[in-house]
Amino acid sequence: MERPADIQACIDACNDCAVACDRCATACLAEDDAGAMARCIQLDIDCAQICRLVVSYLARDSENAKLLAEDCAEICDRCAGECELHAGHEHCRVCAEACRAAMQACLRMAQAPIDEAAMAAAGLPRSGDRGAARTAN
Repeated sequence: MERPADIQACIDACNDCAVACDRCATACLAEDDAGAMARCIQLDIDCAQICRLVVSYLARDSENAKLLAEDCAEICDRCAGECELHAGHEHCRVCAEACRAAMQACLRMAQAPIDEAAMAAAGLPRSGDRGAARTAN
């Protein structure tokens, strides 16, 4: 079954971002003053992991994919912001671009309308009920 274009675009952007973050973290570790790159490395690792998690959720059509995409967009934004502080390093510039692309794709995914009929047919809760656990606490 072919995936909708917006879902596939998010999968592709998140995969690209995860790879760019892995490469950036590795390159940051090789810098003369790797200690000065500590926050960049940490955010690269966090960003790569959540991007891969979003891909997994999207690939299996998880009802929670949109919730995770929101969080992923925020982490991608933070990682891009940190990498932009080190844009003199090619690996950070490339990583920031990939993070911004993944952030945009995740925001589009998180804000896309929910197909209520398909959710009901699958026996999933209504979209309005999905955030209830977050606000109930």
